[in-house]
Amino acid sequence: QVHLVESGGGLVQPGGSLILSCTASKSAYDVIGWFRQASGKEREGVSCISSPADATWFTNSVKDRFSISRDSTKNTVYLHLNNLKPEDTGIYYCVAGDRSVVCAYSRDFSTWGQGTQVTVSS
Repeated sequence: QVHLVESGGGLVQPGGSLILSCTASKSAYDVIGWFRQASGKEREGVSCISSPADATWFTNSVKDRFSISRDSTKNTVYLHLNNLKPEDTGIYYCVAGDRSVVCAYSRDFSTWGQGTQVTVSS
């Protein structure tokens, strides 16, 4: 079982940037992704990255603003959030799954981190 720990959330003004980190307890994963959930809304897939191919996926609303990368030596995946908007506010969860997952489907991911809050507000 992989354990995931997120960090890097916080309060940022519109147009600002954050970097979220997700560190896995071991390297035994095929896909690491991020979901987010705003208050009163359903959980939404944001991005994911595969190992070792580094194939990536982004939901349409963040494609031109977010990027994802990984450091295999640290078992860590980074989600770079740029040009943040108030609608990006929510709890961001790191997830891990095998290569059969569809990145947008939360039910495909068996391992979840505890979440980190991102608030975009002036």
